[in-house]
Amino acid sequence: QVQLVESGGGLVQPGGSLRLSCAASGFTFSIYPMAWYRQAPGKERELVATIRSGTITNYADSVKGRFTISGDNAKNTVYLQMNSLKPEDTAVYYCNTIIAFTAYWGQGTQVTVSS
Repeated sequence: QVQLVESGGGLVQPGGSLRLSCAASGFTFSIYPMAWYRQAPGKERELVATIRSGTITNYADSVKGRFTISGDNAKNTVYLQMNSLKPEDTAVYYCNTIIAFTAYWGQGTQVTVSS
């Protein structure tokens, strides 16, 4: 059974940093692309970053240079390091993978950027 469990969200001031974690289980973590999405109140869910083959990464323009996605195969965990946070980064952040044409999601973790 595929499970994705996010953690690490919280309240942070503008300019601050957070690191989100997504613990994966029930599948061979290292062979599937992983992604982080976010959804702000009243907005569509949007793709933030992806990682595949351990090192190939892509980012939304809005987070390039500030966020870094990485994975630890030994821990079956994908991370999202978020620096220079802005109020517009406030959202629920979700971990995602697609296996056999089925999308799997975690429960989400709230990130709030506010002074």
